[in-house]
Amino acid sequence: MKTIVFDFGGVLVDWNPRHLYRKIFASHEEMEWFLANVCTNAWNARQDAGRSFAEGIALLKEQYPAYSQQIEAYFSRWEEMLGLEIEGSRQIIQELKSKGYKLYGLSNWSAETFPKAEARFDILAQMHGRVVSGEEKLIKPDPRIYERFLERFSLRAEKCVFIDDNAANVAAAHTVGMDGIVFKNAEQLREELQKRDIL
Repeated sequence: MKTIVFDFGGVLVDWNPRHLYRKIFASHEEMEWFLANVCTNAWNARQDAGRSFAEGIALLKEQYPAYSQQIEAYFSRWEEMLGLEIEGSRQIIQELKSKGYKLYGLSNWSAETFPKAEARFDILAQMHGRVVSGEEKLIKPDPRIYERFLERFSLRAEKCVFIDDNAANVAAAHTVGMDGIVFKNAEQLREELQKRDIL
C-alpha cells in the first residue's frame, strides 16, 4: 500500500502574506513592491530553513529602515497571513484514512510559526508523522530533506506519493525515487489519486 505525503501550505491550508499586507498597505502596488523587494519569498525561505525571525527581521530593517513597522509585522502579525483550509482537501484526507493509508507531512515552514498553524488547523494533526524544514534546518527542494524524511519513518521512496503545490519540490521528490503530484486543487488531486488506484 502506498504512503501519501502532503505538503501543508497551499495543499492543506491557505497561507499567504497578502492576507496581512492588504490591511497594512493603502495601495496594491506598494504591497506587491514590498513583497517582491523587501519581505521576499527568498527571505522567508531562510526562516523556513532554520534562521530565526529575529535575525531575518533585523537584517531587513537595516536595509529598509523606512519599512521597519511593516517588516516587524511579518512575524508579530504572522497569524493574519493564515486563510482557511484548502477546499476539498479534508475530505480527501478522510477518505484516504478510511481506506487505511498512512499519511505524512513534509513541509517548508519556520519552526517558530508552525506551532501557530498547528494550533489553528486540526487537519495538520491528521498525519501519522511529519517533517518541518525549520526544525531540520533543511528545506525543499534539497534532496537531503526527503532522504531524512524517508529515514526517520523507515519508508521506501518507491512506495511514497508526494503532493506539493510547488513543481520544483515535486521534481526533487522524483530524484530520490518518490512518485509526485503537483497540487492545483482538490478535484485535480482526486483525479491523480484515482489514476493511481489510490482513491
